[in-house]
Amino acid sequence: MTTYYKPQRTRNIFDPASSKPYKISRSKLDLFIKCPRCFYLDRRLGVAQPPGYPFNLNSAVDALLKKEFDFYRQRQEPHPLMVENCVDAIPYLHPRLDEWRDSLRRGIQHSISGTNIILTGGVDDVWISTKTQELFIVDYKATSKAEQVTLDADWQIGYKRQAEIYQWLFRQNGFNVSDTAYFVYCNGRTNEDRFDKRLLFNISLIPYSGSTEWVEVAVRKAYECLCAESIPLRNADCDFCRYTEALEKIFSG
Repeated sequence: MTTYYKPQRTRNIFDPASSKPYKISRSKLDLFIKCPRCFYLDRRLGVAQPPGYPFNLNSAVDALLKKEFDFYRQRQEPHPLMVENCVDAIPYLHPRLDEWRDSLRRGIQHSISGTNIILTGGVDDVWISTKTQELFIVDYKATSKAEQVTLDADWQIGYKRQAEIYQWLFRQNGFNVSDTAYFVYCNGRTNEDRFDKRLLFNISLIPYSGSTEWVEVAVRKAYECLCAESIPLRNADCDFCRYTEALEKIFSG
């Protein structure tokens, strides 16, 4: 039995009769968009999808990138990646940056009027334009594949929604945020002759123009879903729904 996953929990469950503030993370909002049924089972009934195990190498890349950009942040100088890609910006120096990065306990938050929902998210980085003083939302990604990294795959819509949610949250907190977000995409190289106790990366800076008009609408729909007394129907595009349906057919004979 693993302690990593609890199939039935009793904490952090939404109660429609309670007015106590209830946090929905950026990832849980994305879950609602992908499958309202799985979202309801998780947040309302305490039965979450089995999680994937953490990618520790990706986490290491994330931690080192933050240290690297923080080096230039303290000096209020552009990172060489910004200079190389002609981005007129520097890492944003703000006393609440560590709080915004803390997705598990704090993050950047906004209360949704007329509900008890607080939308939260933990951003990787924020840059500021040296010309317009607009903020750029920045996300770090790591992978390893032969082809050039892009944001063109269907499944990467989740990356785009992630950036847009952060853009929306910062705007709701009074910041002047650019429509352009950036992905610092690190691609591990496998064409080296040997390992030598190091992994080398090609790093791409990919701009993305986001639209945040959908965010509050989605949060309010998620709230309506949680307040309902019936479980949403299965989603034909959800692998977990298809899995549980297949099991029910087996056990029902």
